[in-house]
Amino acid sequence: MDWFKICNLVEIFKGMIVDVLMIKEKIQEKIDVLEQEVNQHEIILFNDDIHTFDFVINSLIDVCEHTMVQAEQCTYLVHYKGKCSVKTGELKELKPCCTQLLSLGLSAELI
Repeated sequence: MDWFKICNLVEIFKGMIVDVLMIKEKIQEKIDVLEQEVNQHEIILFNDDIHTFDFVINSLIDVCEHTMVQAEQCTYLVHYKGKCSVKTGELKELKPCCTQLLSLGLSAELI
């Protein structure tokens, strides 16, 4: 093998190493995102046939910081489907919200 061919092969291998490192980095980014998603918890609000739509909507706005539209959509889902995930996040962030919903008399669960 002459020197020119060896140099070409070295350059090819350098390019392949860079490609492998970029692929490894992209895979690690996807793993990081998946790990974050796995650590997410959610508050499930259940239908109780007791509270009014307005009460539930206002509670979701006050406690979960929903917009009016979000609160209305969740309230309708709870009414027609029996339950709805009303907030997602880390456990320490959700515990006070779930406790507050429960203290308002709503039926909620933190999962």
